[in-house]
Amino acid sequence: MEVSFVRSRRKTLSFTVDREGRVVVRMPYGISKARAVDFLGLHRDWVARQIALRSKRMDLSDGAEISLFGERLIFACGREGRKGGVLYLPEEGRESALANYTIRLARNFMRKLTEEIAQKYGFCFSGVKITRARGRWGSCSGKGNISYTFRIAFLPLPVIRAVAVHELCHTRHMNHSASFWREVERIVPDYALVRRELKKYEFLMNSF
Repeated sequence: MEVSFVRSRRKTLSFTVDREGRVVVRMPYGISKARAVDFLGLHRDWVARQIALRSKRMDLSDGAEISLFGERLIFACGREGRKGGVLYLPEEGRESALANYTIRLARNFMRKLTEEIAQKYGFCFSGVKITRARGRWGSCSGKGNISYTFRIAFLPLPVIRAVAVHELCHTRHMNHSASFWREVERIVPDYALVRRELKKYEFLMNSF
């Protein structure tokens, strides 16, 4: 494990794990390195999990398979586009090309899915936006604008739907109160299982 220590004018200890799996510990000037190491040790399980997630990458090589909104596709080298069950991407800049392709696909898919769920259950929202966010699968603003990371496209369809339900419920409850969770579970009774399933796909946040 690669660890670096950075001192600054701060009052508390903190640490982060970057995309390459390097740990950065940020510490006040008055804190010893030994204390910082002890602090890091208290969170070693979490750190190990984050490093493992960042070491996992989506296979984008020719012949590898992916799922885009529940449809299985195979990668091949060529001009960006899809033909049948094959997704053609250039050899150079493949990650960027896949992200751009998925963003375009997600705009239409997630707008339609969100509208469908909203109409069925009586939700009102202002619009849908697709982002490159890494921290969350989705979010909802106080004005009812719903955003999804394009990485949602690689999740199983039932999980994608559950994320959309989660964000629509925020149009009624801008919190994670008991009332909010009752609203979610009214539509997705097994949402607790969905939350566990989402953890399997956390590595996607660092794949692009």
